[in-house]
Amino acid sequence: MNAPVPQLLAELWQSVGGHPLALDHVELTGSEPALPSSYRVGAAAQVSIAAATLAAAELWRLRTGHRQGVSVDMRHAAAEFRSERYLRVAGKSPAEPWDPIARTYRCGDGRWVRLHTNFPHHRDGVLKLLGCAYDREAVAAALASRQAEEFEQAAADAGLVVAMMRSPAEWAAHPQGQAIAELPVLRIKRIGEAPVREFSPDPRRPLDGIRVLDLTRIIAGPVCGRTLAAHGADVLNITGPHLPAVEPLVIDTGRGKLAAHLDLRTDEGQEQLRGLIRESDVFIQGYRPYAIASHGFDRAALTQLRPGIIYASLSAYGLTGPWAGRRGFDSLVQTASGMNHAEAEAAGVSEPRPLPCQALDHASGYLMALGVMLALLRRAREGGSWLVRVSLAQTGRWISGLGRLEDGLQGADLTFEDVRDLLEESDSGFGRLLAARHAGRLSETPPVWTRPAVPLGTHPPAWPAG
Repeated sequence: MNAPVPQLLAELWQSVGGHPLALDHVELTGSEPALPSSYRVGAAAQVSIAAATLAAAELWRLRTGHRQGVSVDMRHAAAEFRSERYLRVAGKSPAEPWDPIARTYRCGDGRWVRLHTNFPHHRDGVLKLLGCAYDREAVAAALASRQAEEFEQAAADAGLVVAMMRSPAEWAAHPQGQAIAELPVLRIKRIGEAPVREFSPDPRRPLDGIRVLDLTRIIAGPVCGRTLAAHGADVLNITGPHLPAVEPLVIDTGRGKLAAHLDLRTDEGQEQLRGLIRESDVFIQGYRPYAIASHGFDRAALTQLRPGIIYASLSAYGLTGPWAGRRGFDSLVQTASGMNHAEAEAAGVSEPRPLPCQALDHASGYLMALGVMLALLRRAREGGSWLVRVSLAQTGRWISGLGRLEDGLQGADLTFEDVRDLLEESDSGFGRLLAARHAGRLSETPPVWTRPAVPLGTHPPAWPAG
């Protein structure tokens, strides 16, 4: 028997130190299945968004003494877990974000691998490794002569992103699966001493006055920053002008943020980032483990630059185990950890079957935002610098632990028209947008993005005056 969604929320909330009485002010509506999946994707969406929204309500209570109601509808939450699918720019769907050869292929040993080639250097690296043309049939032919696990390892050694499909049992027995098996889905840890930092008076929204440096790309980390912006934080996205990006995701997750370029390969760029850190409350990063640290911005350096900072870090497979430094994306982690295999079995098919959304990405983003807001609460009460840590693999393990739905694959595959009532229009630096509203609702301070999505590098790398 699967646990009811309110129980799942209570378990998550209390596991990270949330006060149980806050749960009395949450309303959860809707029912499963919210999307066609044997996994409880709708429950994961509703719980993770509700937990983050509840943390915002607790910040508001600390700052004003007022409680406010929290509500999340499951259909709305499921739609927000696919927000990039429903985005429209100037009345049109954005360009397809997936590279033509990014998909699953059967290898010569009968096992499947998934290639992630959306970034040009990952695409070119895979083609070089295979020694074939940039063509789906050519890639399939080249992989037909390779062993799946051997190619997965060769790709990892080359810094590329490839995953072999495993069953849940195989992942549980794998050294990386074992390494994260006992880790919490979200870690919040004090990592330094700093005095209590009180919030500014007379807030209009829960995160008024909070400054967030957002050094993330694609979905998970950017969703965290977008969520914090929805509750009033000043979020400044920093990316290198030389780094590739996926424009539809930049548009969807860029709502509410400032966007600036810094080149951390240069002394000037590093010094500018240090200046920003000294005036920040939160630093979130989602690059390959140790990539940001290699430029001099590990957690020890950040706590020295800004005692009391909240350092939030996202990785693919966690920071322990043999895959700790391995690059990865949601689709790869789904494949490696058994989720695609289990979904295929439930559907009665042999080829890998992905979840109906990038559930690991989106859930990790909201869990990360939850951790940041709870760390801000603790800083205001206890002082200190704080670490928040999330990984896609641990989030996948959490989702797997929610249970399965026998009839889940019969759920409606929400179309654009099905969710039209959940979308809102806004101006942007790309044209008029139609995009998903935030599913987490607050009775006194409804979430809203006051800044439009803009192209990367639009703003100077500086905090706004005031």
